[in-house]
Amino acid sequence: MHSSKKYKKLVVFTSRFPYPLEKGDKLRAYHQIKELSSYFEIHLFSISEQKVQRAHLDELKKYCSEVHTFYLSPIKKWSGAFFNVFGKKPIQVGYFYNWSIHKKVKRLIEKIKPDHIYAQLIRSSEYVKHYHDCPKTIDYMDALSKGLERRSETATGLKKWIFQMEFKRLMDYENSIFEYFENHTIISEQDRKYIFHKHRDQIEIVPNGVNTDYFKISTKEKRADLVFTGNMSYPPNITASKYIVQEVLPLLNKNIKIILAGANPSKEVLALQSDQVEVTGWVDDIRTCYTAAKVFVAPMFIGTGLQNKLLEAMAIGVPCVTTTLANNALGAEVNEEVLLANDAESFRDKIMELLNNETKSQYISKNAKRFVQDNYDWKPVTRKLIELIDF
Repeated sequence: MHSSKKYKKLVVFTSRFPYPLEKGDKLRAYHQIKELSSYFEIHLFSISEQKVQRAHLDELKKYCSEVHTFYLSPIKKWSGAFFNVFGKKPIQVGYFYNWSIHKKVKRLIEKIKPDHIYAQLIRSSEYVKHYHDCPKTIDYMDALSKGLERRSETATGLKKWIFQMEFKRLMDYENSIFEYFENHTIISEQDRKYIFHKHRDQIEIVPNGVNTDYFKISTKEKRADLVFTGNMSYPPNITASKYIVQEVLPLLNKNIKIILAGANPSKEVLALQSDQVEVTGWVDDIRTCYTAAKVFVAPMFIGTGLQNKLLEAMAIGVPCVTTTLANNALGAEVNEEVLLANDAESFRDKIMELLNNETKSQYISKNAKRFVQDNYDWKPVTRKLIELIDF
C-alpha cells in the first residue's frame, strides 16, 4: 500500500470480498489489486455476504491503504432481490444493492476524494454510477446475460421463466450502464461480442492471468487419471461435473478415476462420489489436486468468460481437454496446446489419446505451459487496466 501523495487515489469496488480465492471474480479482483497497488493508493470497498475474517482482511491490507467492508445480511440481499422482481433492473443487481450501504459508500467517497473509481461487475455499478467528480471504469468481467441465456436453454418450469427474464434484463442493463462510465473492460473478445452497445468496440479486453511462479510443474505421483476443479456450487461447474461422471465416465474403463476439487460442493456434486469419483470440497492448496491427475477435463457448455481453471492446469503442466466454447475465450492452439471435444464420445477419445500416449501428453503439456507464460501472466495482462486508470 502507499500513503505518498504522488500516488493517485483509486477506489476499487467489488461485490464480494476478494479473499479467499474460491470464486472467479474474487481471484480476478485480488490479483488486479495486487498489481494495481504498485501504481495507486487503493481504497477497497467490498460488499460481503459473510463477516470477513481478520486474516482475510490482513491479506488485502498488504495492498490497500484502506479496506472497507459492508455486510449484506440475508434479509437485505433477499429483500433487494425480491423487490427487483417487480422492477426493470436485473435481480442480481437488486440482490447486491442496499440503500443504507449506498449512503455509507457515498460518504466515504466524498471523504476520500478519489482520482478514479474502478467497479468490478455490473452488480457494483449502482453504488458508484452517479458519482461524477472523477473518471470511472466498469469491469463487465463476463457477459453475464449470455450466461443466463445459456442456462435458460436447459432449465425447465419456473426456473426457465426466471432465467429468461433475468437474461433480458441483464442484456438491457449491460447496454444502459455503459453510458455511466468513461472506461470499460471485459475478460475476452468472445464476451465483448455479447455486450449489445453501439460502442462496444471501446470495451478494452483485460483477460485474467495466472501466477506462473506459483503453479510449477510437479512430478508428484498420480492418484487419479482425471481432474476437474472449480467452485462446486456454481451452476456451470455443477453441470460440467455431472456431465463428466454421467456422460463421459461410463464410456471409459472402469478403473479410470477422477477428482472433482473445489469449494462448496452442491448436493448434486456430492451425490457423484463413488469408488471412481473423489469429491474433495475445499482444498487449501489446489495445486495438489492438479498434480494428482494425468489429464484436466473441462466440459464447459454454459459458462461465460475465461476459465481460470484452464489457465492454472496449463500453467502447472496438466494437459487439458475442453470445449470449443471455453477455448474461444482462451485462444489456445488446438492439438498443440489444448485438445477439444464437444460431445461425450469425443471427450472419451481425447482423454484416452492423452492417457495412452505419454509423448503426446508431454508435448501438449509443454506447449500449454509456454502458451500461458507468454499470454497470461498477471503483470502484462493487467498493464492495459493500469493504463486506462492512469490516463
